[in-house]
Amino acid sequence: MALRNIKTEGNPVLRTVCKNVPEVTDSLKRLIDDMFDTMYDSNGVGLAAPQIGIVKRIVVIDDTEGHKYAMVNPVITETSGEQISQEGCLSLPGFAGRVKRPLKVTVKALDRDGKEFTVEAEGFLAVIMCHEIDHLDGILYKDKAFEYGAAQK
Repeated sequence: MALRNIKTEGNPVLRTVCKNVPEVTDSLKRLIDDMFDTMYDSNGVGLAAPQIGIVKRIVVIDDTEGHKYAMVNPVITETSGEQISQEGCLSLPGFAGRVKRPLKVTVKALDRDGKEFTVEAEGFLAVIMCHEIDHLDGILYKDKAFEYGAAQK
């Protein structure tokens, strides 16, 4: 596995709408493994492919509470409720913002082996999924934040 460089604000790849992945291949599985390694090395809980310069619809998530997902071509199919949370991003180091997100989401995707699955997420996990899927559409959390600035240390 290899660590990838995380792209930061100002890099145009972060504003690119990503393309669907036509099929899960061995090279895609290696990319997913690299994404997990890069996310863990950076102390993140989620990472989207454009954050490492890849314009494909892939995200990896590990909320550290037992919910670990590789999601290929994820689509949010349902949302309900709302919550406000403090968010940060590996592509916007040193900054944080308050963002309104759904309290619950249902996401349909392919897993690392190309099998379709659906997951219902609530709370923090729902925030992570929305945040990472936004990356696939060229949206950064600061675009939705009603408060944004330097992170408190």
